[in-house]
Amino acid sequence: MGTTTLGRMASDFEEMAVPANGGDWRMAWHPPGSVPAGQPHGANAFCVTARGNVVLVSTDGSRWGWPGGRPQRAESWEDTLRRELNEEACATVTNARLLGFVRSKCLGGHEAGLVLVRSIWRADVALRPWHPEYEIPFRRLVPARDLAKHLWVEDGAGPIYARAAREAALA
Repeated sequence: MGTTTLGRMASDFEEMAVPANGGDWRMAWHPPGSVPAGQPHGANAFCVTARGNVVLVSTDGSRWGWPGGRPQRAESWEDTLRRELNEEACATVTNARLLGFVRSKCLGGHEAGLVLVRSIWRADVALRPWHPEYEIPFRRLVPARDLAKHLWVEDGAGPIYARAAREAALA
């Protein structure tokens, strides 16, 4: 499919090994046309400010990732996105564009058989003053051109992040 500043991009439906939580997981990119089968597991977004900076968050001040999280009750994909960006990044979504879905299935380990689906977005955001109230104590802005220097990516998931960044017009 090609490469970006974040590395090789995942092709549609291409499964890649991503070890997580002591399990043997396979992760695949799905285009936004239809939701893949699996348990809804939330939303993540590349959040972009009006000045073209990308919002990253961190629980420890050293590993910086994209904000997002799990749904509450019967939230839609977009409702989850908006709530999580509000909670984790003190950001109000002004425009959201669904980029695709990531389907993860566990082949081995204590979660074997579990299939999770997460929606992936580009969210244009307006930032509010930084007053963290939830689990994320750190927020930073990075120029889009420097995203690869600052974004922490889980082992094996690089092609998924690269695809999301390309779909978001950030790489």
